[in-house]
Amino acid sequence: MTEATQDILVHSEAGVTTITFNRVDKKNSITRDMYAAMADALDTAKADASVRVVVFQGDVAIFSAGNDIGDFLQQPPATQDSPVFRFLRGIATFPKPVIASVCGPAVGIGTTMLFHCDLVYAGDNAAFSMPFVNLGLCPEAASSLLVPQMLGYHRAAEALLLGEPFMAEAALEVGLVNRVVPPTECNGVAQAQAKKLAAKPLSSLIETKRLMKGGQTAKVLEVMAEEGESFGRMLREPAAREAFAAFMEKRKPDFSKS
Repeated sequence: MTEATQDILVHSEAGVTTITFNRVDKKNSITRDMYAAMADALDTAKADASVRVVVFQGDVAIFSAGNDIGDFLQQPPATQDSPVFRFLRGIATFPKPVIASVCGPAVGIGTTMLFHCDLVYAGDNAAFSMPFVNLGLCPEAASSLLVPQMLGYHRAAEALLLGEPFMAEAALEVGLVNRVVPPTECNGVAQAQAKKLAAKPLSSLIETKRLMKGGQTAKVLEVMAEEGESFGRMLREPAAREAFAAFMEKRKPDFSKS
């Protein structure tokens, strides 16, 4: 079964649903409609007993540049029912295995969504970054909880306070990535692992994932909601307004008054 929207492709076959970022000309930056399409795809995959695994993938040169800034400013997430929050809750609570294949830059939510995946494979050109502070904002997707857990506090502080990129080998070292491969092989590796999982009993996959999460899902959702409130408030404050204006005007932001 194949469903197509312009910017998100959803293909289901042999127990595997693959969700592909398909907006390469815009660096796979994510719009409100794309979040809605991904949230819907996760809902469908969750309800379909024939689907056992979900795979997220991008292009060999770019996974995702994060939010589409223009679209984001025109349609900021106003409530917890906004498409971005629907998607985040969907991936955070998805009961079946989720795999990501990441090549090239993974910016903002392009990185934070990976903390909700079970397996992550990266091209050796992958670059992960969470530059929320640089935009006058705060972390999202429960990354303020999950990043320190995985990276340790000091590495998390470097990633979240400085917002600088870290490469595939560093991501492998801290456990965010399972394996680093040539970019042209990455999607194939992810699909091969997905096929292995799809051949296993669904009840065992779901129960094992539930036990590994260790009851943390409620805390993740709590932190995600708290971050969402802070994010929405900070979006209206001077620092974010200056950051986004500078981005659109292609100049360096001035935070001296923020």
